[in-house]
Amino acid sequence: MRPPIRLPEDFDRYLAIPNAEARLDEAMEVGEKMADAGIPLLPNPDHAAVFSDPPHLVAGPLRELGYVAGWDTRCYPSPVDGHDYINVPSGLPGSGAARNQGWFDYVAVVHPVDESARDHMLRQGHGNPFIHHITWGIEPPDSGGSEESLERAGRIISFMAEVRTRIPGLLASEPGTLIMALPREIAENPELETRLPGWLGDLTEEDYQIETMQGGGFLLQFFVLTGGRIEVALRSGTRQTFNPKSVHKISRDEISTDQAD
Repeated sequence: MRPPIRLPEDFDRYLAIPNAEARLDEAMEVGEKMADAGIPLLPNPDHAAVFSDPPHLVAGPLRELGYVAGWDTRCYPSPVDGHDYINVPSGLPGSGAARNQGWFDYVAVVHPVDESARDHMLRQGHGNPFIHHITWGIEPPDSGGSEESLERAGRIISFMAEVRTRIPGLLASEPGTLIMALPREIAENPELETRLPGWLGDLTEEDYQIETMQGGGFLLQFFVLTGGRIEVALRSGTRQTFNPKSVHKISRDEISTDQAD
């Protein structure tokens, strides 16, 4: 029997975020529906994205919890709503008390680059800071072949494509684009194009996008609620928090600070 999914009950002790209660409740509702349907969610979320100006309003309290700011020594430009933001991830190392209490593996602290972006963010009325989305992690399917093998890629892609097709029936919501960041050996393999249709089932070319995962491994993700409020992600063999090209695509086309909730 899998352990139950969890979210941090002591959230307000560390972070004063006006929309936190609503977003955490929504994440738990969605997570329970998916877990009850047999989708193998990991116990605590993969990450949360929090918009903040200045970023220390979030990064500072996270440090008290044990998070490491600039976890993978990278930042990720994020063009949201036609404005420029920077995503700097904080990561939670090891398997300490915070993770056992449901804290996220990572927190993307997203801050506006200029006054125009800041003004647009604040006009949405979610507060400052505000949780944009929470992402549940999905346990990868059993290993089949090496991390760079087409066999392994096929199992992971088929699995996530099948999960995506179940979302409308489970949540009465159309899922977002399935963003697939794959190891370079897979993304550049000439056999990938011929095998993809068999792995993706009924998904059309508009339903997915393939990228090369910087740093190696797999990171597949898509949003499950309109407005990009809740997301799911599957990681396998990744060596950094996000994939830069995927972040750019997701920020530009999949999310907005104007959320339909």
